[in-house]
Amino acid sequence: MGGNGKHRWIFSFYQRSNSSSSPKQSKNLPPHEFLCPISGSLMFDPVVIPSGQSFDRISIQVCRDLGFTPTLQDGSTPDFSTIIPNLAIKTTILAWCRDHHAQDPAPPDYSSVEKIVLSKIPEQTSSRLTSGPDIRVSERELLKAVAENPPVLFSHAVTEIGPSVNSRLLCSTSTSSSSDESVIVTASSPYTPLPLSTRPACFSASGSSFSSTEITLSETPNLKSQSSSSLEEQELVLKLKSSDIFEQETGLVLLRKITRTKEEARVSLCSTRLLSALRSLITSRYSVVQTNAIASLVNLSLEKSNKVVIVRSGFVPLLIDALKAGSSEAQEHAAGALFSLALEDDNKMAIGVLGALQPLLHALRSESERTQHDSALALYHLSLIQSNRVKLVKLGAVLTLLSMVKSGDSASRVLLVLCNLAACPEGKSAMLDANAVAILVGMLRESELVCKATRENCVAALFALSHGSMRFKGLAKEARAVEVLREVEERGSERAKDKAKRILQIMKDRKEDEDDEIDWEAALESGGLSRTRYRVGKDDFAANSSDF
Repeated sequence: MGGNGKHRWIFSFYQRSNSSSSPKQSKNLPPHEFLCPISGSLMFDPVVIPSGQSFDRISIQVCRDLGFTPTLQDGSTPDFSTIIPNLAIKTTILAWCRDHHAQDPAPPDYSSVEKIVLSKIPEQTSSRLTSGPDIRVSERELLKAVAENPPVLFSHAVTEIGPSVNSRLLCSTSTSSSSDESVIVTASSPYTPLPLSTRPACFSASGSSFSSTEITLSETPNLKSQSSSSLEEQELVLKLKSSDIFEQETGLVLLRKITRTKEEARVSLCSTRLLSALRSLITSRYSVVQTNAIASLVNLSLEKSNKVVIVRSGFVPLLIDALKAGSSEAQEHAAGALFSLALEDDNKMAIGVLGALQPLLHALRSESERTQHDSALALYHLSLIQSNRVKLVKLGAVLTLLSMVKSGDSASRVLLVLCNLAACPEGKSAMLDANAVAILVGMLRESELVCKATRENCVAALFALSHGSMRFKGLAKEARAVEVLREVEERGSERAKDKAKRILQIMKDRKEDEDDEIDWEAALESGGLSRTRYRVGKDDFAANSSDF
């Protein structure tokens, strides 16, 4: 091999032998996701890379030191440029070890991991690594510098292709007869079984806002006449990788149009080559290029089979950067892309670990209605898992969301997130501390000023808070919630009536439990026992002291 310092090999994942393991033994084997794809052992210090995959930190360090990029069993090539500690999976691994009476993962030895890596490299390459390749120190340093600081190509934008399209908004609670248009949340979040839109607000199947420079298929007869999707992909990749900015814009507009109108093309065009070309354009300093690149990604992400592929291709950190510092339209599409990717259960933890929660919280106060809409629904779907709920509570999301509810900013969608947070102990405690019961009851008391969806979500949030909380009844009593809930039970929608009835029943049951408590003082007196000696309550100590 040449001395370019970059080689690839395929790692074999942890192998389970069905022939040598009994059912009882296989049951005690660690889950596949707990094992480092490189070393094959339980991860001691797991870190997550931009693609969402987790590795042991020492394994990545060995790969960096050896200058190799592995090709994993699924054909992907991980990007080790950025790593983030994966505390969620580390905690899960330790919990699994406790539950199965297994030893906690031990710190891996560098030399042992290095031997594992070298054993998987072809013999000729391995000998070159151990003896040292024929490359001067100055060249090695130069290669390392180029790898750490790749050249950045800034292009020149010619025309504005995608003007702002804030005027056409999609309703957050719109439904459709197609199963692709809506999702009903059931087991993951029993408190909020709502049909929600699964299409980002920035997506419009009927048309999009392109300027007069829009390029149609008729202007590119070569693409129109080619029936093979691979030829179509090659043509697009050539345009996207061109050094000419006008060619890049042309390719992006064409890709955006094809993936908007041809659903079957979304799967065939979501290839490694095209995603690699698209990834470099999302980092463009020119808003037109960046906006159309992210918009194309939104279209590709609409297909369920593409969602995990896109996240594992390292797009989430790029979308986060665009949401933080992109143009207004780029932020709309970035929020839409994160929302679309968050619909896939396998992506939820990775998106949270990679740091999307804080920017999405900030985007809730964006001036763009579309950015607010998609950010809220992204947070709703991300908060369906426990690890992201805890992260949001630690980020102070409860106070932020409750202040938005009081001000009426996107109250209906924000309440969806609060319903999910109320389903975990940390979120419930934070909401009760922040006077959420009084705020929600106050919203219901002003029912003529809020829409039907907001009223329903207020009742759903109160229902979530009422479960398993001894504090709820006292706070609800202070807020005079009973009279408001009875009014909802009489005049509200069917969903609100059901929730209000169940909350009132919970409060009634607790009142009966309190009434059924034994009057120990009366019982003791009737039995002829000493009231002073056996008195129950806060005066016990004083009463017992008086006997001496």
